Amino acid sequence: MDSVTAAGRPLFDRLDEQKPDALLQLIALCDADPRADKIDVGVGVYRDAAGGTPILRAVKEAERRLWQRQETKAYLGSQGDPRFTALIREIVFGERLAADDRIVGLQTPGGCGALRLGADLVEKANPHARIHVGQPTWPNHAPLIECAGIEMVPYPYYDSEKRAILFDRMADALEGAAAGDLVLLHGCCHNPTGADLSPDQWREVADIVARRGLIPYVDIAYQGLGNGLEADAAGTRLVVEAASQALIAQSCDKNFGVYRERVGNLFVKAASKATADKAFANLMQLARTMWSMPPDHGAAICRIVLDTPELRADWHVELEEMCARIRVLRARLAAYDPRLAYIDGQNGMFSILPLTPEQVLALREEKGIYMAASGRFNVVGLSDDNVDRFAAAVVEKMDG
Repeated sequence: MDSVTAAGRPLFDRLDEQKPDALLQLIALCDADPRADKIDVGVGVYRDAAGGTPILRAVKEAERRLWQRQETKAYLGSQGDPRFTALIREIVFGERLAADDRIVGLQTPGGCGALRLGADLVEKANPHARIHVGQPTWPNHAPLIECAGIEMVPYPYYDSEKRAILFDRMADALEGAAAGDLVLLHGCCHNPTGADLSPDQWREVADIVARRGLIPYVDIAYQGLGNGLEADAAGTRLVVEAASQALIAQSCDKNFGVYRERVGNLFVKAASKATADKAFANLMQLARTMWSMPPDHGAAICRIVLDTPELRADWHVELEEMCARIRVLRARLAAYDPRLAYIDGQNGMFSILPLTPEQVLALREEKGIYMAASGRFNVVGLSDDNVDRFAAAVVEKMDG
């Protein structure tokens, strides 16, 4: 048998052409730009005042302790590190809700792994499942969910021109969802808009979820970078408690600064403990077929930080410093021009500028400023030295 298929064409010639990932393409373009004063606000990583992405002190010390004390590299199993997951469980849910035996969880390769694993679980349970997804949303949500074969139903979330959440339209859409439908929600620090639901709006969503029998699928990837660990988890806890079933995709990549380690968890709430145990068994089987076992290094670092009082305290301090820096940058941008004032009322790393794709391209070509074509930019991608130059360039385009 040769390399030609029965259809008479080489195997890989039969593949469809694929569009390159826009963000990865943007990163490559920025890396290739020789200008020393270029500004990268496209990639979503935290940067300090000097423009670097440092390793947190607590993480560095935990890594040192791991290197000194780890005695084996033997497999952990498809569940990953159960102590790590238990520690994160309480951070996400709080002490009371974390004790609910209808909630099960396991470690995943980052938030992406959690989202995909959850989608596969949903498809396995109901091949006809639908998930309602706010627009706009993180661009990778659609590929991760659609790969599992789940139908996506868009609902209005944010108006980029008015810089406002379309809550009435969102609520109407959820009221029209069928019992058993899923609804994708950003737990905090909405990506790409930075526009989070208010506490009252979260309560209304929780009420709709409970009344309509909907299943919240919460993506909480930035806990602690908005208004603090507890405040950032409040909405997630409300909807999870209100719902009889829920999925929560969690990531440590941002709040521990361990981006390249790919550290996350998937939690599932079922209607009963028996069903939760069944869901967990299915998660283990699905995880085994995808990545077999999640990487341990990053999870072990986070576990050591959270299990060591002095390191956990230092992590809290560093996280508060990161959060404060984001707030300062938002205030500086908002003060530069009244049309940017909305940025100060948002949360987390991202916001969307009122720019056309043509204006974004012009900023890249003329000023070396790299951001997504939608106008989404990473607020904390700015250094103290270039924030005013960035704001001036943006306002110049808005005036033009």
